[in-house]
Amino acid sequence: MLSPFYVTLLNYIGLYALVALGLVLLTGVGGLTSFGQAAFVGLGAYTSAALTTATTLPGWIAWAGTSPWLALGVGLVLTAAVALILGSLTLKLSGHFLPLGTIAWGISLYFLFGTMESLGGHTGLTGIPPITLFGWTLDEGGEIYYLIWAFVLVAVLTTQNLLDSREGRAIRALKGGRVMAEAMGVDTARSRMIIFVIAALHACASGWLYAHMQRFVNPTPFGLHIGIE
Repeated sequence: MLSPFYVTLLNYIGLYALVALGLVLLTGVGGLTSFGQAAFVGLGAYTSAALTTATTLPGWIAWAGTSPWLALGVGLVLTAAVALILGSLTLKLSGHFLPLGTIAWGISLYFLFGTMESLGGHTGLTGIPPITLFGWTLDEGGEIYYLIWAFVLVAVLTTQNLLDSREGRAIRALKGGRVMAEAMGVDTARSRMIIFVIAALHACASGWLYAHMQRFVNPTPFGLHIGIE
């Protein structure tokens, strides 16, 4: 019932909402600041793009034609691993050093995407196949729209359930200060890591959807300025 312009606009709103939901959990609820979420979006997008297309690196040819759904699984596992490593280093920081740390690894991942020849450098990767669901090829904006908003709905429901749980109450306590939370028996390091990884996974899923909606990726949408935006 809507014109292609409004459908495309709603698709982008859904993609941004998925990333923003992770930031609501990370910053709004947990009190942590991160400017590097766009890099996690890029990690999800590039992982799927590399696995579903033949890139210039010979070793990737064997993965060419991988199902986008399998690529999503690989992307989520890879993103969780990277988030655990970065979180173990970054989340030890406090005050203004924490956002500066997230800026540092956000820029690092951005330049990694642009300098790897196997990922097309700053030119990017083309020919990314559309997502297929039950034999239905989602190659138009009006078709992938439903998948994007299904992801957003699932993310909203699971996040709400998390925040209503015992673990969620511990996460809510983080915003009041680590000392107070620890005095009440909360393992703040664990809770901070949980929301950091969940926020990264939301961003990864958004990147996967973005790559298969656009059918093309390059580093520009995953830089620091987009992370701040």
